[in-house]
Amino acid sequence: MTTTALNAIGWLAAVGTTVSFVPQLVRVWRLRSAREISLITFLVFSVGVFLWLLYGIFAHSMPIILANGITLAISLAILALKIRFDRK
Repeated sequence: MTTTALNAIGWLAAVGTTVSFVPQLVRVWRLRSAREISLITFLVFSVGVFLWLLYGIFAHSMPIILANGITLAISLAILALKIRFDRK
């Protein structure tokens, strides 16, 4: 497989996995509720994404860096909203 094809697969995977969390973030924001979201699951997921981000940085892999940087921001936003809305 060529480097170009491999990079294309990496970018497609990065876009797909990153965009997949946007609807959840929008839903939590609109409903002002994150009751159905598991705090522990999202905490563990966020730690995993952070570790992938570190891996991407050390491996100099731009698809991994961008995808996991954006995914981490989305995941942390969902966690923050969950904590905020669950306090009510």
